[in-house]
Amino acid sequence: MAENGKLAGQVALITGGGGEIGSAIASRFARDGASVAVADIAADKAAATAAAIVAAGGKAVAITVDIANPPSAEAAVKQAVQAFGKLTSLVNVAAAMVRAEGTVETVTLDDWNTEIGTNLTGTFLMCKYAVPHLRRAGGATIINIASQLGHLGVPKRAAYCVSKAAIIHFTRILAMDHAADRIRVNSISPGFILTERSSAGSGGKERAAKVMGPKHLLGRPGMPDEIAAGAAYLASDESTFVTGTDLLIDGGYVVFKGDVGPSGPVAPGR
Repeated sequence: MAENGKLAGQVALITGGGGEIGSAIASRFARDGASVAVADIAADKAAATAAAIVAAGGKAVAITVDIANPPSAEAAVKQAVQAFGKLTSLVNVAAAMVRAEGTVETVTLDDWNTEIGTNLTGTFLMCKYAVPHLRRAGGATIINIASQLGHLGVPKRAAYCVSKAAIIHFTRILAMDHAADRIRVNSISPGFILTERSSAGSGGKERAAKVMGPKHLLGRPGMPDEIAAGAAYLASDESTFVTGTDLLIDGGYVVFKGDVGPSGPVAPGR
């Protein structure tokens, strides 16, 4: 792992760090010199990511957290600070994705509360408990993972789309509220990223790539490492004049909502 990388001296707490995107971000941060607290509701996945980082020569600890639970969220922040002495970056990746689809008439309140409670309230809680430590660091960053679906909704996915749209705007308000604390706050809106979780509804990664790839101008889905590269940029001194923005890493999905055929982009409805 890098001793003098662009994130050298940083301490990052990454929620959802046991998933494919969170793990990619944690590994990238460690390679760039940061000490990483890998937090996930699945203790075994957090431990596996942290162990892989340590085995590669990096610095990492595993933390079990339920971000929607206030005491658990607060404890996770405290554990990260206790492990490494400070906190300079919070990356909120953890999210719930309820597979049940429906309109406002058919979606259950439990499903609505699960997605809003984890995706939005969980992000709020992690920021709430992290900000005092980030302020003390004298220069810090928060990166919230939103979604292309926070820009373009899809039918029968109201709770997920609304939660991600709210994260984008919450990010803007955080940036305003804490600019004087030298805390930069940005979000990332990924396109369809090829992971086991995102591909489950399509029957696996191979089919998901075929179905979802053509919906992006670049003709393919994204990969976790591409989101990690964006997060590393936003946490580094390369982005010191960037705050309150949403970084679309979506392969052109939002700018052109259509399909890419053998001869190039095909407009919707044709």
